[in-house]
Amino acid sequence: MNHIVVTGAAGFLGSHLCRARLARGDRVTAIDNLSTGRIAAVADLTAHPRFSLRIADTADIGTFADLGTVTHIAHLACPGSPLAAARVTTATLRSAVTGTLAALDVAAAHDARFVLVTGCGPHQIESGGIRERAAPCVQKAAHLLMETATRNFPDTRIAIVRPFEVYGPQLRPGDGRLTAHLCAAALRDQTINLTDPGFRSFVYIADATECLSAILDSDISGPIDLGGPSASIADFGRTACELAGTGWVEFAPVDPATIIRPPDLTRTRAELGWYPTTALPVGIHHTLDWMRSALRTCG
Repeated sequence: MNHIVVTGAAGFLGSHLCRARLARGDRVTAIDNLSTGRIAAVADLTAHPRFSLRIADTADIGTFADLGTVTHIAHLACPGSPLAAARVTTATLRSAVTGTLAALDVAAAHDARFVLVTGCGPHQIESGGIRERAAPCVQKAAHLLMETATRNFPDTRIAIVRPFEVYGPQLRPGDGRLTAHLCAAALRDQTINLTDPGFRSFVYIADATECLSAILDSDISGPIDLGGPSASIADFGRTACELAGTGWVEFAPVDPATIIRPPDLTRTRAELGWYPTTALPVGIHHTLDWMRSALRTCG
């Protein structure tokens, strides 16, 4: 039986990965300090006989003790939400550096497959002219760790995954991600003011989880982009409003600073046989259904 350790397991992508690996028959140890993750994201898994949750920080001594045999480590312990990253910059840096090196030590000791999930660029939220960005120092630290990991852990099977705009159920309204903002604004019947109607790479969570799981099971190495076909932010916003039956999209002048490069999906298609299959309207529909319920609870 595979034993998968997932850090950042109570976050958006981490919780979906835990659920997918349990469905495959694996044992899963979930680690999260709950600085941005939520117990609710994995509440349905806590009674599962092959699931265990450790509420702990990856940078703390003892977090990775007494795990038994580990076959895979998925290291997602860095906030995907730019607002969360901005609130806990020091803790995020500590996790990104000390926590990643600690997880790499475990992978090296167990000859385990190690997959680091990092950021691809300056994700942002556009609302009323206010933009919050993930701390650039966190992203730089993550990219430096890519080089360090390859150099200092030459015998460890390492891959670095750069997810683009992942969206879907469990994406919380107000967490700062562009897709969360667009869906929540549509459901609240708000006007969505976009400073950049340009293109992004949107990928539905089920497709993203399938890709990440395939990377874990493979020997593919180095940086790998995880994204979907390009679509305009305007189309995403308009589709969200149409499916919600409320909301409206308006444009402001384009800010060149918000341009983000598209993902290169050559390796995922050629080496993993993976390509996203969920159509944008279908993914947005499922996201709105989940978020509608979340908004009734949190407002």
